[in-house]
Amino acid sequence: MSHCSSCCASRCDSCPDSGVSRRNFLATLGAAGAALAVPAFAKDPIRQMPVRNALAVQPVFTYRVPQRREATSWREWGGILSEADAAAEKERIGRELAELKRTADFPLDIRPLMVCQTPEEAEKLSAGTHDTTIVYAAGGGLKLMETLTPESKWNMMFVRHNPGPAYLWYEIAHPRYLRKTVDQYGQPGMTPHDVIVDKHSEMLWRLRALGGLKNTLGKKIIAIGGASGWGEGGSKAPQISRDLWKLNIETVEYPALAERIKLARKNDALVKRAHAAAETYLKPKNVTLETKKEFVLNSFVLTEVFRELLDEAKTDTLTINQCMGTIMPMSETTACLPLSLLNDDGYMAFCESDFVVIPSGILLRYIAGKPVFLNDPTYPHDGMVTIAHCTAPRRMDGVHQEPVRIMTHFESDYGAAPKVEMKKGQITTNLVPDFDCKKWVGFTGDVIDNPFLHICRSQTDVSVKGDCMKLAEEMKGFHWMMSYGDYLKETGYALRKLGVKLTLV
Repeated sequence: MSHCSSCCASRCDSCPDSGVSRRNFLATLGAAGAALAVPAFAKDPIRQMPVRNALAVQPVFTYRVPQRREATSWREWGGILSEADAAAEKERIGRELAELKRTADFPLDIRPLMVCQTPEEAEKLSAGTHDTTIVYAAGGGLKLMETLTPESKWNMMFVRHNPGPAYLWYEIAHPRYLRKTVDQYGQPGMTPHDVIVDKHSEMLWRLRALGGLKNTLGKKIIAIGGASGWGEGGSKAPQISRDLWKLNIETVEYPALAERIKLARKNDALVKRAHAAAETYLKPKNVTLETKKEFVLNSFVLTEVFRELLDEAKTDTLTINQCMGTIMPMSETTACLPLSLLNDDGYMAFCESDFVVIPSGILLRYIAGKPVFLNDPTYPHDGMVTIAHCTAPRRMDGVHQEPVRIMTHFESDYGAAPKVEMKKGQITTNLVPDFDCKKWVGFTGDVIDNPFLHICRSQTDVSVKGDCMKLAEEMKGFHWMMSYGDYLKETGYALRKLGVKLTLV
């Protein structure tokens, strides 16, 4: 593994009583160059909850009622021929949007439908606080459309075909709006993928994609031990994550973490809470303990420390560098089970601090609305591939906990790591990011089996619903990301907004 350090973002917060004075605590950390807030180990802590912000959508209806003129062409294509027609269409759009919001399985803030008929009105609308504009383009001129859809927003155009009323822009969206009457595309920020004909179901998955992208861009993530990237090719990944994905990477150095762990162990309320949670976790019949119970108890204490870091940073996402060794002596367990627990509870927690793959995990988590599995791939063959790691979530469908064997971390034969038994027959989305974040690979597959090879504990054989040899040819980077469900369309749509291509195999 390759590791690279990132700048340490210092922070100094107010701190409740933690059983040690603030001055003494900071003096202890001073030698390590740390200036972090004292952990607030309260008896009943106020927790930072998982964050998923709503996508703000502004629907706009454009039309123009034609006026008869003798002996000349006086009306454009389209079925909005009167104000009564327009009123009926507005009511219909309202009903459709209400149904769309009702069926959405992600946060969606649909603003009241606005009518826009002039470029001046469009300019005011386009300056709003919404993320996405959906233009119901029944009529109106090119200048109106261009003003309504600035590149600073994510925009869609909806047109009707069948059943009507037919929209004018059903005819001219491509040659006049997208191509400006030439063969080359010329509308900034818009492609043929942003035009929808008739089906609000086609609108819904695009909105899900944009909701995922909104929540990913600018995400604050704690990097314990600093930001890194796998291999020589991954050395530039932290900077790409900052520049392209706008990730706010906040470093927590290991000496500071060590002090937090020491304080946590001295906090009776925290230890009692953690041990009680561990006992509850181990009770169900679908949980099998195959390592020392002490490792599990320590894992739940470490989880509390991670939760405190999230509380103080006011974020729900973290990653751990050097998790193959550095953290073990100070925590007397491994980070595997704590990362699994955090993911099950709706947070995002990734091993290895590999920022080649972490943006894909954040994006897929927000698109799917389910935990994701960062994994090591193997060589694709015979229409399948084995993926494995020691940190798999159990609540892969977002609700139910899969059966699990709690074992040691494979490489160290130490600590507590989950061997999660993925649901056989479950369709999965699998993402393969490249080192340069320019061309990802994606495929869907079914869970075939959960073998027990001498590799990372959570191991799953996944079918490749596509060309297995093409996958072998196109593979780049190293780590992959997996979720339950098929979200390739959404992922590809979101990536286009950043200029990243998704190649399907």
